[in-house]
Amino acid sequence: MAGSGLGSRAGASDLDEEAPAPGMAVAAQVSLAVAAKACRENFPVALRVLPRAWRADLTALYGFARLVDDIGDEPLPGMPADASPQAIRATRLRLLDDLKRDVATIYDGGRPELPAIRALQRTIDANNIPRQPFDDLIQANRQDQLVSRYETYADLAKYCELSANPVGQVVLYIVGAATPERLRLSDSICTALQLIEHWQDVAEDLGNGRIYLPREDLARCNVTEADLARPAASPDVVTLMTFETNRARALLDAGAPLAGTLKGAARLAISGYVAGGRAALAAIAAAGYDVLRRTPKPGKAATLRNMVSCYVRGR
Repeated sequence: MAGSGLGSRAGASDLDEEAPAPGMAVAAQVSLAVAAKACRENFPVALRVLPRAWRADLTALYGFARLVDDIGDEPLPGMPADASPQAIRATRLRLLDDLKRDVATIYDGGRPELPAIRALQRTIDANNIPRQPFDDLIQANRQDQLVSRYETYADLAKYCELSANPVGQVVLYIVGAATPERLRLSDSICTALQLIEHWQDVAEDLGNGRIYLPREDLARCNVTEADLARPAASPDVVTLMTFETNRARALLDAGAPLAGTLKGAARLAISGYVAGGRAALAAIAAAGYDVLRRTPKPGKAATLRNMVSCYVRGR
């Protein structure tokens, strides 16, 4: 959220101190790839507008979240080209378990093996961050290996509690604003943002074998999985996506007053998250709720307008 990515936090000494155990070697390679990727993405660039004291901690959070996601989704170093889906899945689950144990080492008073987790250790210690959000992010990616369909919206919302809400919780700890009410509002924003991302990426997710649209909603709108594989949305799919985006909008609006409880850079950061969601919702609406023809993407100007509005209004 520049250019130095995790390197700005871990430093060369961390990378050189000791090699990870053999069982963590693949995770270590993924971790280094995440650090390189951070140099090319928007997250590190956006850090420049935040106070220096927060930058390294937010970069460490980004590095951890990307490491977990990449273990769950990206090609794994050293996997044979002809490896079966079952073997790949088993390897991902094992690596996620290894990662969870490395995080647990922090809370047990030990020293993690991976550079990305050693960077996270300093962030955790400096901000007194509880363990649960990190375990939840790992569990979400375990769930992605095992679950590709959701029967009900309640099931999907529980997944978002694991996959999205922990990020907002950790951000509030980093900026020193983690009160129960703020955490509740943050959870509403983060669930909304996760849903919005899913609704932008319906076609892409289907191509990866996943459907996040709840089956109960598909049935209610007379939409089949075959309808989602078409090159353009049918009227029933448009009805479905209108319903889903309206529900996400209500969640986002319910959490947006979080911005009004904060000041300065923290208020700006939360306003940016809310603005990104609102601009994405507007892009979906501008596409006629046809998320199959192409992925609706908001422009920077629309996001900036929404950010200024949220910052000024505090919601």
